[in-house]
Amino acid sequence: MQTSQKHRSAGIHRFYHQPVQEIDPYGLSHIQILDNNMYSDGGSQGAAISFQTDQGEFFTLESSSATAGFVNYDSPAASISSNRSPFSPQGSHSCISDPHHSPDTVYGSPLSGSSSADEDIILRQKLRELEISLLGPESDITDSGSFCFVSGGYQAESSASWDWNQMMEVIPRLDLKHVLLACADAVSNADIQRAAGLMHVLDQMVSVSGEPIQRLGAYMLEGLRARLELSGSKIYRALKCEAPISSDLMTYMGILYQICPYWKFAYTSANVVIQEAVEYEPRIHIIDFQIAQGSQWSVLMQMLACRPGGPPVIRITGVDDSQSAYARGGGLDIVGQRLSKVAEECNVPFEFHDVAMDGCEVQLEHLRVQPGEAVVVNFPYVLHHMPDESVTTWNHRDRLIRMVKSLSPRIVTLIEQESNTNTKPFFPRFIETLDYYTAMFESIDVGRPKDDKQRINAEQHCVARDIVNMIACEEAERVERHELLAKWRSRFTMAGFNQYPLSSSVTTAVRDMLKEYDRNYSVQERDWALYLRWRHRDMATSSAWS
Repeated sequence: MQTSQKHRSAGIHRFYHQPVQEIDPYGLSHIQILDNNMYSDGGSQGAAISFQTDQGEFFTLESSSATAGFVNYDSPAASISSNRSPFSPQGSHSCISDPHHSPDTVYGSPLSGSSSADEDIILRQKLRELEISLLGPESDITDSGSFCFVSGGYQAESSASWDWNQMMEVIPRLDLKHVLLACADAVSNADIQRAAGLMHVLDQMVSVSGEPIQRLGAYMLEGLRARLELSGSKIYRALKCEAPISSDLMTYMGILYQICPYWKFAYTSANVVIQEAVEYEPRIHIIDFQIAQGSQWSVLMQMLACRPGGPPVIRITGVDDSQSAYARGGGLDIVGQRLSKVAEECNVPFEFHDVAMDGCEVQLEHLRVQPGEAVVVNFPYVLHHMPDESVTTWNHRDRLIRMVKSLSPRIVTLIEQESNTNTKPFFPRFIETLDYYTAMFESIDVGRPKDDKQRINAEQHCVARDIVNMIACEEAERVERHELLAKWRSRFTMAGFNQYPLSSSVTTAVRDMLKEYDRNYSVQERDWALYLRWRHRDMATSSAWS
């Protein structure tokens, strides 16, 4: 099966689940190049590089043979592949965290992409300073290095070398975000040797059981490797892990559902909007384009069963995909049976219709809309998986929105991650991914201990594949294509929709739900929509359309 189909399961959206500093925003002013000597044909001369710590100490790196166990750029070849995968807790190395890099200051770094040409130039200058500090000037590499592709990854031959004894002293003082950005910039420019060297540095800095940025760094590093090795289409192999059995996968879904409010935010906000929109309707047809386990509708049926005058007749059409079926251990008939039991207990007349196919494949005739029904359509973290005009002339993203509009729905609920990765080029997309998922991993961190194996498995199997897909894949293979609410608003408006104003009851319900979670979560109402926030970062939006 193609990756673009199998990958649809990945991420919290599949499983229940800053101010700009103007002075040295990337914190690289402490890296100084004291002297750089050109390599000659007859051999290498030392390139002295100074790193100044916050305590004022200086560490100077001079080119020399690397110590055993690390990469030696005097050796015949240096590969970007690592025998010690960051996806294995036993194989991950956790470095000392920067004591001055507290979670409270994460959003002081302007990681999100900027349209300013000046800011882009400054960023690349900062990254170049770090690259030179780690690997020496580009001319050193150009004069003495050569590249080849072998099975398992790119390799680089060079007479350049690092003093790994001193480098290991410096690494804990480096900022992991800065090194990730430098490596992504090297990958973006197809600078294989520079990228390979930075990857070996990152190997010493990431850990799936470390701080949030170390855990995220492990998965972003794997995405960079997969991209450089041109193996984005083999996304699961790049993750170096086998898919868990369905019962374990369901457990990991449940863990994220418990410790993160992202799916409860979707369910709670959508259900209150739907309840209000169909308050007096005798017949309701709910079309859910990502029904998962169907638990959202168990709650809504209980809510509607209590309304004055008795419950309505409810018909639910559930759209599915193969990975969701795998997770639940069977097809949509399991969901239908579960919901039928709930309906019976609530004395709600009920009918279930399954559409066991990917959302891109759904056509009007699959939905079986009947006269006299109040149609409700639910898009929970799913539309961003649909390819748009930048991927294919079919443009399923807009096609589905127009198709739903043709049903004259009473209400359409849309919940999406508030991130912008759809049409951005690789390097700005990497910056956006780093910014967004830094916040997400911090939010996950407060729910379980850092070394909790269940949390590690949940991140690895339910979030990491999204990250690797966004970094390693392009065109149809990249299925993680998030857009900001402003863009969704444009798409829905062009299809003829009007935004539906949310009542205060929706905000109140979400705020009550968030009382179960860390106080750094909040909800904000803006422009007729709700924004779920982690600290100062918008993470997800909930809006309604009619």
